Amino acid sequence: MLNLGFLSSHSGSNVQAIIDNVASGKLRANLCALVSNNSHAFVLERAKKANIPAFHISSHNYADPEKKIIEVFNEHNVNTVILAGYMKKVSADLIHNFSNRVLNIHPALLPKFGGEGMFGSNVHKAVIEAGEKTSGATIHLVTPNYDDGKILNQMTVPVLDNDTPETLAKRVLEIEHILYTDTLIKIANGEILIP
Repeated sequence: MLNLGFLSSHSGSNVQAIIDNVASGKLRANLCALVSNNSHAFVLERAKKANIPAFHISSHNYADPEKKIIEVFNEHNVNTVILAGYMKKVSADLIHNFSNRVLNIHPALLPKFGGEGMFGSNVHKAVIEAGEKTSGATIHLVTPNYDDGKILNQMTVPVLDNDTPETLAKRVLEIEHILYTDTLIKIANGEILIP
């Protein structure tokens, strides 16, 4: 059984999509804990509403926030960490503690348009400027290097001639909500193998 712990910095619409899919029975998983580095993040409210233990952990309230995150996740029996709009680089310690069980979603088709600085509208702007006809989202394992881990699953959307970074971002976000749950179902069923 997947015991999910979430790291998220803002709204958490991908977290909400997973919450909804667990509530509907589509995804069999335990929602164990959520951590945000932003005390004002709406995702904390989403977690509380779903009765998921929610924590604000950052350098503002902990000398070693990564150590505290690992401690919280271990206390809540997390075995799989879900990054959902988490705007901090995770430590090698966290990656090591949850070896091959830290997943991230990236708003493009990796290995293209990944790496440091490639997040949010920066990604969509780069896709459009490169003249790409297709974009999408990627779920990958997290390594110490940005967007460098094994690709687990991808979904695509067309890039339209009149797209702006905002219109493309909206279309990609819609498939992100599908892709995370689809990937977790396939991991749970053994259709996607994690080393």
